[in-house]
Amino acid sequence: MKSAKDPRHKKRRRIVKQLFAKSFHEQQIDDDAQLIADKFELLDQQISTSAPQWPIDKLNKIDLSILRLATWEIMNTDTPPKVVIDEAVELAKEFGGDSSPSFVNGVLGDILKRNKPEDNEQKD
Repeated sequence: MKSAKDPRHKKRRRIVKQLFAKSFHEQQIDDDAQLIADKFELLDQQISTSAPQWPIDKLNKIDLSILRLATWEIMNTDTPPKVVIDEAVELAKEFGGDSSPSFVNGVLGDILKRNKPEDNEQKD
């Protein structure tokens, strides 16, 4: 099981906090968070498609920040999707509301299914 002291988890926490703060006002963020911020439009399209009942401007800002980070990781890194989703759910438990972990898990599961179809077909 991962530890709160794991440097990768700490990095994700830092990025989520910066993305959350940026959702309220323009501010300086580090390069890691800026890579994600530069893709907000694309990431938000993915999130909107997977959660059509929740317009982006109505989503809880911390949930949106977690979803943006995790969606970016799924689409742009070699980190196993299961690890990305697990980390996002843990962040949602830590920072979000009672329903945040299941919401984040569901949205990311749909994003994964739509963006990594070849991985899903191999398991059938």
